[in-house]
Amino acid sequence: MKKDWCGDDFKTMVALGESTTAGGWSTDPDRCWVPLLGRLINDFQSTPMKVINSGIGANVISAQSPACEKSGKPAADERLDKHVIAHQPDLLVISYGLNDARGGTPIGFFQEKLVAIVHSVREHLDPVIMLPGPYYMYDFTLGGPTWSHADQARFTQFNAAIASVADTQACLYADLLAAIGDTDWMVHDDGVHQNDLGHRIVANRMFEVLAQHCSCLAKRTKVAEKNSPLWRDESTLRADYGY
Repeated sequence: MKKDWCGDDFKTMVALGESTTAGGWSTDPDRCWVPLLGRLINDFQSTPMKVINSGIGANVISAQSPACEKSGKPAADERLDKHVIAHQPDLLVISYGLNDARGGTPIGFFQEKLVAIVHSVREHLDPVIMLPGPYYMYDFTLGGPTWSHADQARFTQFNAAIASVADTQACLYADLLAAIGDTDWMVHDDGVHQNDLGHRIVANRMFEVLAQHCSCLAKRTKVAEKNSPLWRDESTLRADYGY
């Protein structure tokens, strides 16, 4: 029997992350993956879920990350109280890896800090936690020497590291590199952030993972299908060929 991670409607989602979580350079706030994911979820719930975006540009996972001095502060492990726990989420997306890879954070250290964040949250709450891997990007020089420590191979390593943490810490995992599939035209012209299309695919992949693991997203449609009208009518198409 497949594990059901959540049987009741989500009430509050918090997205903790960096600039792409904050919106990147999407053309409109509503075209960022965070509100897009919120709308996908709410379309299948009977009660609307509140969506909190706690993304900060150039953010890193820890105050001890090598690039922290030139990052967008405070770091993830410094802002859990006000930016996560205070909102009491029952769905939490923790989106890190891209800036830490670019900023030279060792993978083992990154994993330790990610695990510590999960543990810190669970000391206060028990949300469904999703850990997406890094986003696809192609310009590894943007931002100068501080942010030029990664390449696609390094991103693949961080992706595997995040998947491993998700597995050992009972979190959901979304493979965003696979979702984007090395597609440059899903990335903003700056070469780093997702564009509107990229944000849509990111939201879709996260929703796909949630739908595969959380039966709450099927409750509304399961009720509706018992009384929905039989609306299909192929009679005109069949009549075109004499049937």
